[in-house]
Amino acid sequence: MLILLYILIFSFLGSVVSLIGGILLLVKEKFAIKISHYLTSFAAGTLLGTVFFDLLPEAQEAANGNKEVDVFLWVLIGILIFFLLERFIHHHGHGKNHEDKKSVIPLIMIGDSLHNFIDGVAMAATFLVSIPLGIVTSLAVAAHEIPQEIGDFGLMLHKGVPRKRVVLLNFYSALAALAGAILTYLSKDLIQGLLPVILALTSGFFIYIAATNLIPEIHLQENRKIAFWETVCLFIGVLVIYFTINVLSNNFSL
Repeated sequence: MLILLYILIFSFLGSVVSLIGGILLLVKEKFAIKISHYLTSFAAGTLLGTVFFDLLPEAQEAANGNKEVDVFLWVLIGILIFFLLERFIHHHGHGKNHEDKKSVIPLIMIGDSLHNFIDGVAMAATFLVSIPLGIVTSLAVAAHEIPQEIGDFGLMLHKGVPRKRVVLLNFYSALAALAGAILTYLSKDLIQGLLPVILALTSGFFIYIAATNLIPEIHLQENRKIAFWETVCLFIGVLVIYFTINVLSNNFSL
């Protein structure tokens, strides 16, 4: 029951925290856009730190003795799955009806909901391995969702969706993470043997998000001063995960 409590708390907090960026955009648009660059860099660092300091080592350890599980193959599959998902959304969201909000908004919601559901599965699965791993994964999820929500809120507002409806739509989408987490916990007996695969897939998802969505955004910045501090934020994100893992490892039994 303790694990379930952690899963519920952190998946719900992750859902709520992810909306902070979007709500900030509604309240202080210029400030939100300004800090989104730094949040994106920090998020990229937390995702990469989580993958290489925690998820992959745990996946390798969980797969020990099971020659049928090729961790790195599943990392690659995770990257390819996210590529196909994003490709589908991009293709259908930027076709002939690009200017039609009735066709674009549902695609944004479907894509976000699937993304959030996967985040929920990842958080719950990592808590099933250990509490520290679950907390670190939840931190990485929340970090990368905040700048993403700023972008989603901005796009919906640009398409003419009323502010209250934007908040509600994104709140419902965020709850998909809670649904994914609960479903994963309820299926824990069935997926216990698949935990190395799930951890490896999650690593692939995180690497893809950091390498194709977040880091390219950092490289677009031409202002050298801002680019420097974005780089600093990325390294801070990596270090935060590194030290968080060490602190949690000393306070929880792995």
